Amino acid sequence: MRLGLIGFGNIATTLLGLMRQQGLRVEHLSVLTLPGMEDDTRARLDRDFAGAAEGAEVVTDATGLLAARPDLVVECAGHAAVTAHVPPVLRAGTDVVIVSIGALADAELLALVRKAADEGGARLILPAGAVGGIDLLSALGTAGGLTVRYRGVKPPRAWEGTPAAQILDLGTLSEAAVFFTGNARQAATDYPRNANVAATLALAGAGFEATRVELVADPAAPGNVHEYSVDSPLARYSIRIENQPSAGNAKTSVTTVWSVLREIRNRIGPVAI
Repeated sequence: MRLGLIGFGNIATTLLGLMRQQGLRVEHLSVLTLPGMEDDTRARLDRDFAGAAEGAEVVTDATGLLAARPDLVVECAGHAAVTAHVPPVLRAGTDVVIVSIGALADAELLALVRKAADEGGARLILPAGAVGGIDLLSALGTAGGLTVRYRGVKPPRAWEGTPAAQILDLGTLSEAAVFFTGNARQAATDYPRNANVAATLALAGAGFEATRVELVADPAAPGNVHEYSVDSPLARYSIRIENQPSAGNAKTSVTTVWSVLREIRNRIGPVAI
């Protein structure tokens, strides 16, 4: 498989490390990075990920990425990258896995990427990321009548640099504090690096407005905790997942990277599960 990566931050480098650990080697790897970062990205690829692919190159735009003829592209660079690079890649007929699912809380962008995928005959793949049960939620969603409530709990340091820091004194917090209550669209828009799970649940189930969200900073949190409940005419269920944060980025659950790895493994292997 020829693999393309949009971004070369914590998620991308962790993903490549896991691929090497699991013995997953691709035919060709292309990495889209910011202009001016080409030399640094190339050096890190050579130093830390030699052997990850039979061939590798670094590009700075979607045109360069598409010239490498990837079979699958993984976006892991944030909301702005989804807007800038995902539509042309889909329009060219290449499937894309989007990690920054919260970007799709923008209704215009969601319509744009869907149209691009349709025009290119490509698939926009939304991985489960840090949460489970998405297969069941998506199945129940087609029947309608859903009530979905999500609660995201993370240690205070995971909320640094977000609007939560203007509401709470994160450095001295001694007990759990709710700082956001609203719908999934508001959560994904206001907390773009922390609320991708809320967007995933919304897209799979009841929609952005109907998915209720509560965000919490808790110094006693065992990690990044995602819990949600679903009430449907067909079934009821609740899920609680205690995720460990990704090394080097407290905002991201490490299971998010494993979820992307699953998408790649399902492409490479003879069985998809």
